Amino acid sequence: MDTIAFIGGGNMAAAIIGGLIRSGRNPSSVIVVDPGDAQREKLHADFGVRVLAAADATLEEATLVVWAVKPQYFQAAALPCAAHVDKALHLSVMAGIRSDAIAHAVRTQRVVRAMPNTPALIGEGISGLFARDGVSDDERRRVEDVLAPTGQVLWVAREEDLDAVTALSGSGPAYVFYFVEAMMQAAAEMGLSAHQGKQLALATFMGASSLAGSSSEPPEVLRERVTSKGGTTFAALTSLEADGVKAAFVKALKAAQQRARELGDEFGRA
Repeated sequence: MDTIAFIGGGNMAAAIIGGLIRSGRNPSSVIVVDPGDAQREKLHADFGVRVLAAADATLEEATLVVWAVKPQYFQAAALPCAAHVDKALHLSVMAGIRSDAIAHAVRTQRVVRAMPNTPALIGEGISGLFARDGVSDDERRRVEDVLAPTGQVLWVAREEDLDAVTALSGSGPAYVFYFVEAMMQAAAEMGLSAHQGKQLALATFMGASSLAGSSSEPPEVLRERVTSKGGTTFAALTSLEADGVKAAFVKALKAAQQRARELGDEFGRA
């Protein structure tokens, strides 16, 4: 079995590793480089994978290297790895680090960038993917196989589209939590308990998402179906429109996209 190396062993790396092990991968075929003693011990205890405190020639076994360090630490992490990983395919789950910078640092054009989100931790995420020209179709499929246990994947043709992916799905779970918080606050102000508010809000989000996902009709039509003129839903949506909530939300996503671009400019250039 081929070897996969992870540079960085944080939450996203652990989510991918956990999925691989549950899918039947031999733990001995996974190497994790992480300077944190506690994190290395946890990964070894949880999954049985091999762990290293620092990069060494062991990395030459890897045919795929997954970059999962914080963006500001990438250049420092790449320096000791570069001499050992130039023959491998590279998959980055780092925010903001552009593929030019990765290709330059690891001395290969075989680089795929991924923008995952936190539901990957429970296998319900979605990752936006971009591949450089040096990545073959077989290598794209390999990346898909590695990420499959974390959820869905979506390829984009232009790397700059990952900034939009970051704004929508990368940051997206926080928006859902934000609206759940608002629904829980409203529930409390209307006399329900915190537990009742949370249960109702979460079930509503999950149920509506499942309905939209299984329906051939667009969300606009589904919304209109439950919005009888003069009814309760109509009253709520009329209030939201009067307060400019949709426009403000679209503006917020564009702000997230712009910040993703800025982070790329700050950390991600070659």
